[in-house]
Amino acid sequence: MSDKKDIRELSLEQIQEFCIEHKMPKFRAKQVWEWLWKKRAVSFEEMTSLSKDMRELFSNNFTINAVKIHKAERSIDGTIKYSLQLHDKLLVEGVIIPSKNRLTACVSSQVGCSLACEFCATGTMKLDRNLSAPEIYDQVFILNEEAISNFGKPLSNIVYMGMGEPLLNYKALLGSVKFITTEQGLGMSPKRITVSTAGIAKMIMKLADDDVRFNLAISLHTASNSKRDILMPLNQKIKLEELRESVQYFYDKTGSRITYEYILFKDLNDSLEDAQKLVQFGKASPCKINLIEYNTVDDLPYEKSSNKVTEKFIKFLEEKKLIVNLRRSKGKDIAAACGQLVNKLK
Repeated sequence: MSDKKDIRELSLEQIQEFCIEHKMPKFRAKQVWEWLWKKRAVSFEEMTSLSKDMRELFSNNFTINAVKIHKAERSIDGTIKYSLQLHDKLLVEGVIIPSKNRLTACVSSQVGCSLACEFCATGTMKLDRNLSAPEIYDQVFILNEEAISNFGKPLSNIVYMGMGEPLLNYKALLGSVKFITTEQGLGMSPKRITVSTAGIAKMIMKLADDDVRFNLAISLHTASNSKRDILMPLNQKIKLEELRESVQYFYDKTGSRITYEYILFKDLNDSLEDAQKLVQFGKASPCKINLIEYNTVDDLPYEKSSNKVTEKFIKFLEEKKLIVNLRRSKGKDIAAACGQLVNKLK
């Protein structure tokens, strides 16, 4: 592993300073910048608009810590899960999820996770480290190329719902979104990006203060403090009341509708009483509810709610005028579905 600095951690201005310092025209920095972000060069040798001496100079001073595909698995429903290798040999997972009108990439923000949610395979891991902004961007770039190769079209949506808690890797999160959305990178609309959080209230408010334009989803799963304390240990520190305040603050600042993710667990959070508590919590701001089928995780005790109970739950919410979507699981046969990531990673 190289001890040289990853050039993608530098700003354009810093690369310009390097060029001037080494008697190169300033415009060379913009060429390098385009190779790094627009074309995603993984070595300086690829930068053919630079002379051989220039390429050697950059190579002697910097490295490019590129992400690469380690393994790919395709589900019977078309979902493709990728094991992606980082420069230090650690692995993360990314998923391409095809649906009728969308091609969505689910990307990771950390190697592992520190939140230890009871129902999630990733939560059984320890946190190894945060991903850098270039590493998150690499995932999206790779999955976009794979989408074109496998489905004949680019990604339509990006969700930060893979391994890790994005708001605990805040700087890299915003840095990666910047490159995904600017013309220097992939040029995607921020409205096609959704960041999912377990509910870090202070950072939700910071998102609002930073005037982000992407969508925010909150993994809620219950509107009962006592149940959430068990399901999501984070709730022992950040209660629902504090989370609700941060949601109101976010909406007041951004005008953006929040999405609540709610996995239905058999006999745990799927009663009409639970639905009523969700309705009350949902009054914090305009919102929509994504109800998610639970995907079994080895050695974890939870089961998914029956279809009958699920239908009653949905009907109750809709009668209370909430927008509800039922998300059918995809990629279960390859452990690529929600909450399964890294369960069977090798």
